[in-house]
Amino acid sequence: MGQLSGKTALVTGGTSGIGLATAQRLASEGAHVFLTGRTQERADAAAASIGDGASGVAADVTDIAALDRLADVIRQRGGGVDVIFANAGGGEFATLEDETPEHLADTFTRNVGGTVFTVQKMLPLLNEGASIVLTGSTAASRGVPAFGAYAASKAAIRSLGRTWAAELVGRKIRVNTVVPGPVETPGLKGLAPSGQHQALLDGEAATVPMGRVGAPAEIASVVAFLASDASSFMTGSEIFVDGGSVQV
Repeated sequence: MGQLSGKTALVTGGTSGIGLATAQRLASEGAHVFLTGRTQERADAAAASIGDGASGVAADVTDIAALDRLADVIRQRGGGVDVIFANAGGGEFATLEDETPEHLADTFTRNVGGTVFTVQKMLPLLNEGASIVLTGSTAASRGVPAFGAYAASKAAIRSLGRTWAAELVGRKIRVNTVVPGPVETPGLKGLAPSGQHQALLDGEAATVPMGRVGAPAEIASVVAFLASDASSFMTGSEIFVDGGSVQV
């Protein structure tokens, strides 16, 4: 029996990287996992890699209608939702000098709006005692040149986690934020120009006291902890899984 046997989980941005690793881990703990991707093909492929414990749903978290459809799919299965891992999002480099209204709006729509409305649409489905895990970033605690919009959006996520923890405590719903450091994912490598992916990873590893970047499974383990009763006395918390980047 896994820590999440009989539970239902939702992982947004679940087709690669931290999202996919977490979907795999939650399923291995006994949950049925609904994972989302921007296309049905990618969502189906990710779910197939997990097996019967997962269902893939095409849902762009910036599309309210898509989130409504996602809620309908989960509702039809019955049983409500016990775990949300609000993971979808991303960002690109832009200095203050180069920032544009379009880039700023897109970053906040994806990272903040996508998280807000994912959780909002799932509220009617959340069971008493459910766990919500938000994805933060060490960028919100550091001055990373050319990453201001992304860092600010993740600082907003930290603030929302505190607020929602207070708002939902009456339903015994817990809200915590996991903060990954640099992790080898397609999203991180995609920030580098073609042919410079390894240089980017090496540069990130040099900033980490442990001397390496993380693996998606290492973040997934902490999300599984926050999703389970093992963290039953935690809400409003922020857990850094960063190799010591912000702590040392």
